[in-house]
Amino acid sequence: MNLIDAYRYLAALERHRHFGRAADACHITQPALSNALRALESNLGVAIVRRSRQFEGFTPEGQEVLAVAHRILREQETLVQDLASSAGQPRGRLVIGTVPTALPIAARFAAWLVRHHPGIAPQLRSMASQDIESGLEDLSLDIGLGFAERVQGRAGVQLTPQYEEHHHLLWRSAEEAGRQPAVSVSTSERHAASAGPVALAVGPSIPWAQAVERPLCLLTPEMHHRALLERVFAGLGLQVRPVLETDSVLALVVAVQAGPLAAVMPGALVATVAPAPGLHVSPLTQPDLRTPIAFMTSARVRPSRALEAALALAGRADWLQHARAYSGALAVHH
Repeated sequence: MNLIDAYRYLAALERHRHFGRAADACHITQPALSNALRALESNLGVAIVRRSRQFEGFTPEGQEVLAVAHRILREQETLVQDLASSAGQPRGRLVIGTVPTALPIAARFAAWLVRHHPGIAPQLRSMASQDIESGLEDLSLDIGLGFAERVQGRAGVQLTPQYEEHHHLLWRSAEEAGRQPAVSVSTSERHAASAGPVALAVGPSIPWAQAVERPLCLLTPEMHHRALLERVFAGLGLQVRPVLETDSVLALVVAVQAGPLAAVMPGALVATVAPAPGLHVSPLTQPDLRTPIAFMTSARVRPSRALEAALALAGRADWLQHARAYSGALAVHH
């Protein structure tokens, strides 16, 4: 039995929660994955996986084995990177977890990392805040991008501040909702769009109390971004009943583009939205909600070469300027 492979299969099963999908992720057949895990159970003398006709989770002993598996896989990856890297040329995988609302910035960061260090292979995962925190704890993630307030002062977690997110209302007027926006973009328009972070014109600010008068689509209640908004609504004595809820930021954007709905979005998401007839965006004020976003890493283990390079980039002035240009307070065009 190859113990490293068995641990890798176990980690894949934890992530995908399905035998078939875990096998596909490991590029093996489902019977091969099941047989390897049964062999691991036989070798350790304990049941690791709860089974019926489908995956039902891990036994308490399985959770212990899984924790060891993550540590061993992390140490192996660090060793492989040490052996494969040379001075100034790190090589290896870097697993990045990001909250969905910061995904555009995380994707830009991954692209910058590859540009400066071609030997690094980032793996970007969109995850809930609690899953990022768990991933850092069990070492299944190398680095996370999310809400600094959730882990501020927590032992074993190091923060690298990135930007302060502002919030905006995005909506499309009812009279324009049925129109199809043009999809062709001229060369001059492409050049203009590439010269600045936001192609969608940002209008004057409006108060939160006015925003809730519109038919809102919001992220689902378990998302931390939704909790931030609920805190603002409660502080204003407002009860909000969204007409649509989703756990997908892409669905949020598309729903507003289809109209006539509205959504509260951070600047990082607004900066990805293409202009369309009747599509408007305004900064939200009264109160001014500012959300610190930071990279998070575990302080309990030695960083890999790829993680060292990522943290160095995360602290560079040119990267921080770039990240802030595509998030936070967007330029207002009256």
